[in-house]
Formats: sequence, C-alpha cells, structure tokens
Amino acid sequence: MELHDLSATRIAPYGGRDDQIRRVARVLEIIQQIAAAPGYWSRRTLAEYHEIGERMIQKDLELIRVRLRLGLEHDGGAYSFATLPHLPTLNYTLGEALALVAAVRAAQAMPGINSADLAAAVARLESIFPDELRPLLRQATEQLPTEAERGRRHVMLALLHRAWVERRRVRMEYLTSSRDGEINERTVEPYHIMPYMRAWYLVAYDHRRSAVLDFKLDRVLSARLLDETYTIPPDFDIDDYLGDNWGIMRDAGPPAEAVVLLFAPEAGRWVAEERWHKSQRAEVLPDGRVCVEFFVSVTPEMVRWLLYYGADVWVERPGWLRERLMEAHRLALAEPTVSSGGS
Repeated sequence: MELHDLSATRIAPYGGRDDQIRRVARVLEIIQQIAAAPGYWSRRTLAEYHEIGERMIQKDLELIRVRLRLGLEHDGGAYSFATLPHLPTLNYTLGEALALVAAVRAAQAMPGINSADLAAAVARLESIFPDELRPLLRQATEQLPTEAERGRRHVMLALLHRAWVERRRVRMEYLTSSRDGEINERTVEPYHIMPYMRAWYLVAYDHRRSAVLDFKLDRVLSARLLDETYTIPPDFDIDDYLGDNWGIMRDAGPPAEAVVLLFAPEAGRWVAEERWHKSQRAEVLPDGRVCVEFFVSVTPEMVRWLLYYGADVWVERPGWLRERLMEAHRLALAEPTVSSGGS
C-alpha cells in the first residue's frame, strides 16, 4: 500500500492556521492510536480522548479513509487498519541516536505521538547503547513532572500506556476522593486504561490494597516507572470487572434488568455504531428507527446519557425509567421558583 504524504493533503481549516495545525497533529495521532491498538478505539473514545465532538472525529476518520486512502475498517464498535505500509529500516550514528532519545521528554507531552509506539521506538533505540549508558537514558525519559502543566494528562497517559505495553509496575502518589483528600503512595500494575465521561481511568492491581481497583487519572499527582515487571492474569476481563453497571462505578446501581430503547434514525445510527455496554444489541426497524437493548444496572450516569438525546429516544421499558426521564424533562421546562426575599 502506498503511504501518502499528509503534508500534501489539503485539510480544510476550521478557524485559521493554528486550528489547521492542531487538526493535522490530531489526525496523525488518531492514525497511530488505531494502528497501535486495533479494535480498541471507537469514535466515542477518540472524541473523549481528544476532547472534541464526535462529528469532528468522524470528519477526521473520513479524511484518513478517503483522502489518505488508508485501509480503515469498522466492525460496529471500533476501528482498525486492514494493512499499513512498513517503512524501510534506517541506520543512525551514535550522535543521532542520542539526539532522538534526548527528544523523548519533549515528545511525551506533545499531541500527535502515540505512547505505545513511542515506548517501542525508545526500547529499540536503547537496545543499541552499551549497558553503562542505559540508566542515564532512562533518567532522561521516565521522569514525570509533578506540576499541573499544560499537556499533563497526555504525559500521564503516555507513561501509563508505556507501563502497560512493557508490563512494568508504576509507583504513584494518588489523591483519594475520601478521607479528606488524603495523599498516599501506591505501587500498581496497569491492567486496563479507559476513557469515561471526559475523564480517564486506570484499572490496576494495587499492592497497597492487594486488589484490582480503578484510579481516576486526574487524581494521580506524580508517577514513575519501575524496573519490576508483572503479568496480567489470563482470566482478567474488563467487562467482568465492571459488571452489569452502566459506567465505571462498580456495584453502584440497582439489580440489572432489561432496558429497551427506541432511537430516531440519525441518533440511532450514532448510538448503534458505538459499544456502550457488553450486553448491547441493536436492530434497525422497518421505519428507520433503531431499537437498542441492554441488560444493565441503570445508574445515574445512564439516566444523564439518555437525557442528552432528548426527544430522539423513547424508553420502551422499563416503565419506571421512562417516567423518570419524562419527569426530568418536565422539571427542565418548569418556570423557576423565585424567592420573595422579603426584608
């Protein structure tokens, strides 16, 4: 397959040169994300990661598929490439290799560079150096800034993805959501990294609690890679870990039950294209509407998700969920109560 030069492909700007540059960087990162983790990235997860709307992500995906002519495929839940071109092997002088490794610190904080590919490239570069130089190289590439700087989330994601790719433990300082915001040190083994509700979560084995737990990425104050390695148990499954609840919070909702939703045609196509829950089933009806079924524990997060679609969704069952949505819409339309504020 021919690899097309992205610089030669005109990308329509959305608001000037800066927006165009950001979009080029985002398209490059999307290509790397899908290539590194085929079958993982959906339009929704890409939108959450890049913090833009799904329609903009759809335009980026169309550019990759149509304009760049890369073999982008979609299985109904996530994207992958049928094939990707391989670049020829390059030879570097020692000075060039040192310069490349020295650039890693800056690269980790930049959009457009996939953390897993970066980790693999650095590992290959490090392998050519004498053993005496490797500790110095790691000091230059594995320290994570502790200050809340621009791009901090991308830096943290890069470090945690590298830990997951290389199966290396991470020592981190974590700000708990309870106990008055206590900060404690954790040594964890990353099992899964996932976006949810415009945030990112790490599912990992925690040595402090001797259990698999989930950690909100924004509460990780500092982190560093360790030389200690680990293995993920072969019976670990992220769907089993999350259970029947809708969302990231386990055991936070009522017992699971059948939920049947009818979506307007356009909204239904968007919903059916993504994987929202392991029990999801979707069917296009003769009138164009889309019937989506779940067997799920209905949490407040799921109610808010349904409210987002407004009149484009109808709850066929359960009846109590339909009544809850109708009441929420009635309250939204009601006149606000104004206090008399008498003196």
